[in-house]
Amino acid sequence: MTEYRPLQQLPEPAGYKAGDVLVLVGELFGRGYANGLVDEAKRIGMTVIGTTVGRRESDGTLRPLTPEELIDAEALLGGRVINIPLEAGFDMESVDGIPSVAEQLKKARPDDFATISFVDGSVEKACAAGTARIRSHLAQLETELIKLIPADANILLAHSMAGGIPRARVFMPLLNRIFKGTGEKYLASEAFWNSPLGNLCSASFNEVTADTFRYLIEGTATLRGRNSGAGARVCYTAYGYHGTGVLVGGEYRWQSYTPYVQGFAKIRLEDIAAEATTQGIPATVYNCPEIQTNSSALFLGVEISLYPLLSAIRRESGEHVAAAVEARCQAMLKEGETVAGLLKRADDYLSSPLLAQIVDFPTWPQHNTREQAELMLTASSELMAMHSDQKQLVCAELSRIVFLATGRLMLHSSWNPLSSTLWLNHDIISRLLADDRGAAIV
Repeated sequence: MTEYRPLQQLPEPAGYKAGDVLVLVGELFGRGYANGLVDEAKRIGMTVIGTTVGRRESDGTLRPLTPEELIDAEALLGGRVINIPLEAGFDMESVDGIPSVAEQLKKARPDDFATISFVDGSVEKACAAGTARIRSHLAQLETELIKLIPADANILLAHSMAGGIPRARVFMPLLNRIFKGTGEKYLASEAFWNSPLGNLCSASFNEVTADTFRYLIEGTATLRGRNSGAGARVCYTAYGYHGTGVLVGGEYRWQSYTPYVQGFAKIRLEDIAAEATTQGIPATVYNCPEIQTNSSALFLGVEISLYPLLSAIRRESGEHVAAAVEARCQAMLKEGETVAGLLKRADDYLSSPLLAQIVDFPTWPQHNTREQAELMLTASSELMAMHSDQKQLVCAELSRIVFLATGRLMLHSSWNPLSSTLWLNHDIISRLLADDRGAAIV
């Protein structure tokens, strides 16, 4: 089991400089965790190189970006994008004339999730084909990186691949019931996870979220050897989630969103980083706090643990910083609602005895229960109702602070990582805001 190791002190400024390179492995979409890493790399003068997952044609063929798509991707990144499709996973792979997993699921009905079956051996063959494809494309990526990056440059390779829900319509109604369902619409995550569709999701999450980190580390061994041999550092980071320490009842307490079925793959990701570290390769998984993004919108209730960040900022960053953030948040609330009221409602949920009975670090991740789901979704709905505009949310402002802060912490910590897995909790994020490196965030 991974040891719980929160980052407790701000890292020393990293030795990265102009001419050194951040390679973002996984395409940048919208605003999320990876933006913080990219922004900090640019701020200290590093060169940023991006990648793409490619695009699928209507017939399912994976292709690189078109010239127009590449222009847009590079504009969003603010740097060069290597146009080799690094899509991970295997749901679209057809082997030996057998229909792909996605094709086999086209006529599947959500109510049949416990009895759905696949052509014998087809999932295993598809997974092997998907693995071979991305390993091959990572080898091509390494060739391009060797051409682009000087041998004496320090390199940070940042893995940002996650997810892995197979592309079939049958999943969304089921996942909505698991993550958003109450009453008759509730679906126990454990029942789903132990079904054939749950087993498929498990294999896909492992491949996309975790195993790609191994493929990246192994697939850049030549690049790493060349630059390390020239005295440069080559380090690896990945984005994890394994709960977060937040202020509950006036003290920092580890808690987690439930049910987080992707957590099994996140533990696998931590194990891969630990294995690389024992081989002398600086590879660190940073377990980041919950944020609200387009991709996390499925997990209704995940945003509740964001609200206590306001309390942590007041405790760790000082009055000046806290007042500025709280003022922006107060402006988003309905007349008569207050930040104090918002924090009390979030604390009531996070400190509930029911949650304490379920959430447990040694046995994480936990599955949901009907009572827990209803408690969480009710709290989420009530907190959202305190806002004057559902498109202008406090948790969006706090998410921005989190992804910018985690990017700075990850980049500087990666230079001399303290462990193969580190937690970036609300306390260290709030302390960064009072530091020169975090002042621009607020």
